[in-house]
Amino acid sequence: MTLPIIDVSPLLHGGDTTAVARELGAACRDAGFFYAVGHGVEPETLARLTEASWRFFTLPDHAKREIEMARGGRAWRGWFPPGGELTSGKPDLKEGLYFGEDLPGEDPRVAARWPLHGANLYPAQVPELRACVTGFMQQATAAAHAILRGLALSLGLDAGYFRAQYTASPTLLFRIFHYPPPAPGDTGWGVGEHTDYGLLTLLAQDDAGGLQVKTPRGWIDAPPVPRALVCNLGDMLDRLTGGTYRSTPHRVRNSSGRGRLSFPFFFDPAFDAQIVPLPSRAASDDSAERWDRANVHAFSGTYGEYLIAKVARVFPELAGASRVGG
Repeated sequence: MTLPIIDVSPLLHGGDTTAVARELGAACRDAGFFYAVGHGVEPETLARLTEASWRFFTLPDHAKREIEMARGGRAWRGWFPPGGELTSGKPDLKEGLYFGEDLPGEDPRVAARWPLHGANLYPAQVPELRACVTGFMQQATAAAHAILRGLALSLGLDAGYFRAQYTASPTLLFRIFHYPPPAPGDTGWGVGEHTDYGLLTLLAQDDAGGLQVKTPRGWIDAPPVPRALVCNLGDMLDRLTGGTYRSTPHRVRNSSGRGRLSFPFFFDPAFDAQIVPLPSRAASDDSAERWDRANVHAFSGTYGEYLIAKVARVFPELAGASRVGG
C-alpha cells in the first residue's frame, strides 16, 4: 500500500484544476495523506535549510540552550532537547526547533499578548538559518494556499472559500525536528501516534524514512519521494467537513541507524477564527474511533483555544505562560 502522488502545479500556475481536485478529494476521503509534487518549494531552498539545520543540531547543548524555548515565552519559539516534547504523555525521541510567523512587538496580535505570536529565536552560531527558515515558510505558504484551493473545489466550494473564511491571516507554525538514532534496545517512538491540529500540514523529510500512516487498511510506511512533500489533513478540516475528510493518525520511528531530519509546516486557520462545520456536514461523536478518544466535532470556540489546549499537553511547563488572555 502506498500513498497517492498528486501533481498540484495547476493550482499554482493555472490550468485545468478539475483532475487535481478529483484526486485530492479521493485522497482526503481515503487516508487523509498524499504526496504533492509541483508544489513550488524549490529543491535549493530545502537543501540550504537542511545544511543549516545540521549545523545547528551538531552544536553542543550549551550553545543550543541560548535559544531554548523558555526564552521564547508566549511566542513558544526556540529549541527543545531530546525528550522535551510529549505525545500522549510519553517523551518523544527527538529534539527540535519551533518557529512561526516572525512578528514584531508592535504587531496587534503580539501587543494583545496572543500566545504563539511573536518573534522567532535564531542561533548566533548559524546565522544563515534565519534566511533558510524564512524562504521555506514563504514558499510553503504559497503551496498551502494553492492546495487548499484544490481542496475547496473537491468539496464543491468556490476555490477561494478557505482563504476568505479562515486563512486570510493564517496561523503559520514551522518545526525542524532531529531524530537521533535510537540507542541499542530502545523501542520508543520518535513521535508517537497523533493527529495534527489545524487544516493542512506540508512535510519535507530527508532520505532516512520512518514516517508511518494509519490508513483504513492499517499502518503503512510513507517513505520519502524525491521532490515531493507529504501532505496531511488536520483536526479542523475533519471538523469542517463533518468527518468526510479525516485527520489521520501518524507516527515516526527512526530505524535508519543515523540521524533523521524532518520539516513539518502547519498551515492553520486564523487564531481567532470560529470553526463552524460546512453546511450539511455536521458529524456525530467519533471519539471511539480516534487515537485520543476525543470528539473533535464537539469542540466549540476559536482555533486558538483549541490549539493552546492541545499544545499545552505537549509542553506542560510552558502552558501557564501561554494561556489565552493570560
